[in-house]
Amino acid sequence: MTTKTALFALLAMWGVGTTTVVPAFAEDAPPATENDADIVAAPDGFADRVWVQQDTDLPDSLQVFLSDGTLVTDSCWETHRLSAWKMADATHLSWDEDGMPIHAEIVSLTADELVLNVADQEHHYKPATVPYVCPDMPK
Repeated sequence: MTTKTALFALLAMWGVGTTTVVPAFAEDAPPATENDADIVAAPDGFADRVWVQQDTDLPDSLQVFLSDGTLVTDSCWETHRLSAWKMADATHLSWDEDGMPIHAEIVSLTADELVLNVADQEHHYKPATVPYVCPDMPK
């Protein structure tokens, strides 16, 4: 056996150069931790919905609070962001934005509207309509 063949056989045996890709799905449960007893469930109708902000000059800003603890923030004019979020109690939540914690309160939640109080400012959201495509933005 030549040196190259032996080296290749060892690398193959150790799995070097091979990877296994396992897709993650939103419905996959995260692994259990010691702090699972401290987890507060989101109110019904809050998570796993696309919420579009209504009271902003910048069009089509949206938030998606996934039940797996991932917050998707996006808009037609900005790059999307993925952050961790969690409920502190039945009406208070927080998420991390560029290393800074953001705290919010759910002021009201209905099938047609979400109102969040963030830094003493109310933000009004409505569920997104499907299908939807961002409008052309002026340059």
